[in-house]
Amino acid sequence: MAKLDVAVVGATGLAGQQFLASLRDHPRFRVAKVAASERSAGRRLREALTDANGAFRWYAAEPLAPELGELPVEDAAQLSTDGLACVFSAVESEPARELEPRYAREVPVISTASAFRAEDDVPILIPQVNPDHASLLEAQRRRRGWRGFITPIPNCTTTGLAVTLKPLADAFGLRTVLMTSMQACSGAGRSPGVIALDIVDNVIPFIPGEEEKVERETRKILGRVGADGISPHDARLSCSCSRVPVLEGHTEAVFVGLGRKASLDEVRAALERFGQDGPASRLPSAPERWIRLQADPFRPQPRLDRDAGGGMTTTVGRLRADPVLENGFKYLLVSHNTKMGAARGAILVAELLQERGQLG
Repeated sequence: MAKLDVAVVGATGLAGQQFLASLRDHPRFRVAKVAASERSAGRRLREALTDANGAFRWYAAEPLAPELGELPVEDAAQLSTDGLACVFSAVESEPARELEPRYAREVPVISTASAFRAEDDVPILIPQVNPDHASLLEAQRRRRGWRGFITPIPNCTTTGLAVTLKPLADAFGLRTVLMTSMQACSGAGRSPGVIALDIVDNVIPFIPGEEEKVERETRKILGRVGADGISPHDARLSCSCSRVPVLEGHTEAVFVGLGRKASLDEVRAALERFGQDGPASRLPSAPERWIRLQADPFRPQPRLDRDAGGGMTTTVGRLRADPVLENGFKYLLVSHNTKMGAARGAILVAELLQERGQLG
């Protein structure tokens, strides 16, 4: 099977670099174009990543592939989509609102930005959670007169939460969710990012807009898709989000009130078997397990568990009954915010859409 040509927009930023690292040697996709702001355009990617002092501003753990470093950086505002199967967008929300519809007129756009997540005809896809929502993309095409479409992945904090709630909602119903996050610094990016003097020896108890995003997106992801939109799940959901001095890996304390009584063994079994025979389990970026349960009461920990399944597995620990909520249970999770919650999660979406015949 010939590889499909793709572009990465925002290639010089932290999220864009994660795309480039994750797409290296991908069995289905080849990075044919990279784009960034006008100030980076016209240079080779390696040159655009090197500052005036000679420092190489590459932040992914994996090295930059030599052939990608030689690609010319195009101006994102002038990018031609000719010959592309899709565009991976790793830009901030404000430029995304302008750029992504321009690309979507011709090709599919898979985005890490929040710009279009709240739109009625835009699904927020997590392949193992709501692959049926991809059917809404055809309605989006018709409604907007595009040959392509826009489909964003969730906020990185939403991802691990939605993954763990889905099997519980399917098996027992879901009435109430309370969640407190302890989010890694990398979720803030590097521009402006989190200033070291603020985060070291500290916890930042407020991330602007984060709680509203997580609550809204989770209910949409778990909702029912119809011909023209998605009916959000009716569970009551309340979040409190904070930033902690951890590099990567979001930790979340979750309290759930189920729709019916269940035993601890039943809840554990629902989580353990989640997604093992679903359509997403056969995709190239899929981990062996979507959810990994830890019996050790001192787990999960971001440093020990964020890279489970290549950063695609959500690790759950301290699963136990909750005496306050009706039919209540509580647990902690760790999800990798720059892998499953960002570039690799978006690539997984592209793999799903290719399987469904919606790419290339």
